[in-house]
Amino acid sequence: MKRMFLSLVAMVCVLTLSAQSSYENEVINNIMARRSIRKYLDKPVEHAKLEVIVRAGINAPSGMNRQPWIVRVVEDQKLIADVTEVYKQENAEMVKRDKDFKNMFRNAPNLICVCTPANGGGELDAGLLGENMMLAAQSLGLGTCCLQGPVRFLLSNEKCKFFLERLDIPKGYKLNYILAIGYPDEQPAAKPRDASKVKYIK
Repeated sequence: MKRMFLSLVAMVCVLTLSAQSSYENEVINNIMARRSIRKYLDKPVEHAKLEVIVRAGINAPSGMNRQPWIVRVVEDQKLIADVTEVYKQENAEMVKRDKDFKNMFRNAPNLICVCTPANGGGELDAGLLGENMMLAAQSLGLGTCCLQGPVRFLLSNEKCKFFLERLDIPKGYKLNYILAIGYPDEQPAAKPRDASKVKYIK
């Protein structure tokens, strides 16, 4: 009985959040509408839109205005295809099971690579940068997905060195995460958010 009661409470929380998905404020609506997109149209993002998105990113706040990030925007489709060939060789069975597989970055046509100091620090600032870019992309009708798996693969496989070299990452920096970005080919529903983790101290 207690378990059933807790389940009902959780359901009410989820429904309450869903019911509040429409606001008069455009910014809040944009935040509520953003989803992680894992299916993209085969259509590269226009350079002008990528510029706007990155500009929104670097206008994120950073501690002492250090701006510790390095950003690389990949528009070279061949570069993405070439490094994906390495991935396919190393993960043949996984790729075979995915009938929709096009590239190792959730099939996104463009990438935004974010780097931070190799000796640590800058992660919080880079997170703020990324959220700004994801929300800017959402407002322009684009989808994004923050990726860590491909980063681990790129950093651990010597055959991917050519990709990292093309990013021209300065000495003392490391690739932290990659944003897949493109025109969405899906409209995923919102995942439940646990409002019980929020407390107001009055």
